[in-house]
Formats: sequence, structure tokens, C-alpha cells
Amino acid sequence: MHRSSILLLCFGLLSLQLWANEPPKDKKEKTNVIIIISDDQGWGDVGFNGSDIPTPNLDALAKEGVSFSQGYASHPYCSPSRAGLLSGRYQQRFGHENNMPYNNPTDDDGLPLDEIMMSEHFKSQGYATCAIGKWHLGDHEKFWPNKRGFEDWFGFYGGGSDYWGKPKKGDPKRGVLRDGEVVPQEELTYLTDDFTKAATEYIGEYAKEDKPFFMYLAYNAPHAPIQAPKKYYKDVAHIEDGKRAAYAGLVVGMDHGIGQVIEKLKEEGIYENTMIVFYSDNGGHTHGASSYPYRGHKGMLFEGGIRVPFVISWPQGLKGGKRYEECITALDIFPTAMAATNIAMPDKELDGVNLLPYLKGKKKGQPHETIYWRYSDGAGYAVRHGNYKLVYSGYKLETFLFDMEKDPLERHDLAAEKPEIVKQLKGLYNNWTKGTVKAKWQDPHAANVLKEEKNRQQFIDKASAGEKKKDI
Repeated sequence: MHRSSILLLCFGLLSLQLWANEPPKDKKEKTNVIIIISDDQGWGDVGFNGSDIPTPNLDALAKEGVSFSQGYASHPYCSPSRAGLLSGRYQQRFGHENNMPYNNPTDDDGLPLDEIMMSEHFKSQGYATCAIGKWHLGDHEKFWPNKRGFEDWFGFYGGGSDYWGKPKKGDPKRGVLRDGEVVPQEELTYLTDDFTKAATEYIGEYAKEDKPFFMYLAYNAPHAPIQAPKKYYKDVAHIEDGKRAAYAGLVVGMDHGIGQVIEKLKEEGIYENTMIVFYSDNGGHTHGASSYPYRGHKGMLFEGGIRVPFVISWPQGLKGGKRYEECITALDIFPTAMAATNIAMPDKELDGVNLLPYLKGKKKGQPHETIYWRYSDGAGYAVRHGNYKLVYSGYKLETFLFDMEKDPLERHDLAAEKPEIVKQLKGLYNNWTKGTVKAKWQDPHAANVLKEEKNRQQFIDKASAGEKKKDI
């Protein structure tokens, strides 16, 4: 054989071998999606928003991605917020606008089965799907993650849990489950760590099988009860307020876990093409969390109840190091994830917006002209339209109007000064309610907020009781 022919033959065989060893390009090109949701974490509880709690891994994620100055949850409580996230629709459209636990529960209370969940849509497109951590979208088995598009599931179905894995009321089914089966307590350590371990193991499995995946990593941290191992308190020795320091340990543990998840993605060579979304399901609770500098807390429709830490990172698809200033909402995650993965939208009208054109600078202006919030049973609603925000507070039983550009801390009520704006925003709200339905179940929120407001006034009255009255 001629020498040149031999060389061509060898080159061809070598090319064939290299081609055979190369993984299929279509699989590698599919973007993975991880949604990491924290529980009751306040705006002021992450380093990238100026917190006293060290969160180096979340800060790095924000630096490598896009953080949001006006990122909103779609509801001020856990269960409705998650229903909005996973459906991409205002939860009031399908009656899931009150929290769980609730009054007079039935087996039919949960995210309606005819709603298309993000997990179900990803699964239909060949993605591996897993849910880890807190669920809180229906107690009956028919509402559990493994019935709603998640092939793998490690977590608990209720709204809260002991961090050491002790099941509620001694019922093993109300503890941690794997694909619906009880996980023995002796296999659990600290739930935040257990959820992190499950996440890294699933990532390893999917990478080994070369499968694109959608992961819903729903830490129950830093929701009450305030429980964390001593190892996480080394990083918060500088926080002198005991209540704040105890809470901070839960945030530190979660941040450590998120760091491990990121490291696993890098180890498997899939970090660059994985979209990671991090945000809190609602504002900070009152057990050491902080929504500072914003007004209010979890359960309120003032900014402290709905403006939350929010980051999207996707090194291959988004230029990092940006701070996006326009209003966005958790409802936007569904359509944004579909765009990032080149998956067609489901056959259902979503309320969110694909954020990618805005984040890439291809589209200017506001993603949303108007955003709505509502808590049923007269417990409040809010409308954000341009720079103005209207709030009917179930705590105060008053209507407020704020100019959010000039007064983001909501200290100056303009309702009496600008009645025409109040009327306009109320009109927008009334039109929006025509596309909603009544809540399918009730909870104690409306009664509880009045008690909280009464207690607040009692503190003020007690503090001012010794004031000396001047003679008239």
C-alpha cells in the first residue's frame, strides 16, 4: 500500500475512534436547570444584599450571574408562593392563595391536578426530574412530588419539619420520604446537610447517564424551628444578638450546602451549562430573620413580605456580574427556564415573562407593566404599576399608596394626596380579579394579622404610658 494511503487510513481510523468516544452533542447541549429555594429568608439575609450573615457561595453565584434589586415572590406565604413558582401562573387563578396548614382540611386541598407543573413539562421533554426538601403543595398522596412529574424525590410533604428528622406527631410518613417511602431516622443527620447530599448524588447520577435534568432543591432553612449544628455557628461569632446568631446558623448551613452543589456541577463539567435560580419563597419571618431595610415581614404585602434575595446564574448563557434594577417575579422562572432549554411553552397561559432578552440587553423597558398580589378572606392585596404601589393592608385595615422610585422603604403614604392614582390602581386590580377564583381553602391568616397589629399597638402604648402631659 502506498505510504500516503496508509497515513490516510490511520488518520481515518483515529478520527473514527475519537468520534466514537465523543458523547452525543445533542445531550451535552441541553441546559440543566436547578431552582434553589430558601424558606422565609429575608432580603437582608444574604451577603450580596449587604447582610451581616456570611454567605460566600451565594455571593459568588450573584457575582457570576445576575442579581435582582426588585425580585419578588408571588405571595407572602410559603405554599401559595411555591404554587405560583411551579405553575408559572398567579395562584389565585386556581384557588391556591392561602397557606397550609389551614382550617378544616380535606384530601382535595392542594395544587390542582389539572395545572401543568414545571416538573411535568420538563419530564415530557425527556428531562430527568427530582424534588428535594420541602414540598407544602398538598398532604394527600395524589399531590406528592412523585405524582407531579418528579421521578426522584427526597424530602417531606408538609410545611415544616424538625431539622434532626423527627417526624411530626410520631408518624413516620410525616417525616422524610424517598419516593414516597419512609427514610429511617438513623439515616438522617441534619436536614439541610441531608438535602445537600441528596442533590449532589442526583447530579452525579444524571451526569453519569449523560441526562439533562431539572432539579427543585427546596431547603426548609431558614424556616422555624431554629435548629442548627454547632459547626455552623463558627461563622457567626461576630453576631452578638443571640436570636439573630441562632437564625444565622441555618443560613450558613444552607450556604455551605449550595457551595457543595456548585462544586459537584464543576466536578462533573456541567456547571457552565446549568441555569441556577436562587430566591426565597417570601420575606423574612420574625424569629431572627431580617427584611431590612424594607418595611414588614413574611405575611405582609409591604416590601419586607414579598421583596426577596433573587439570583439567576447561567455562565454559558448569561454574562455575569450584573445587577438588574427592574421588577421581576418568581412567576418568570417557568418561561425563562423554557427559553434557556429551548423547550416550547406548555399549552396553558402563563403569567410570567421570559427574562432572557431583558437580561441580555436585547430588550429594553420593564418586563412587567403591572404585578398583583392577593391574600383571600379580606387579608390584603397589592398592585405594583410602574413606580406606584397600592397596598390594602389586612394588618392596618387601610389602603396605602407609595411612589417606589422616590420612597422604596414605603414610609410616605400618598393615598390622600393622589386619589386619582389610587382609583387607577384599584381599577387595574378589579379587572385582574375577573380572571381569578375563590380560595379553595381558608387559613387563620386574616384573624392572626389583626392580633399582631393589636400586640404592636400594646407595645407602643406601654412604652409611651409615662409621657407627661403639658397643661393646656
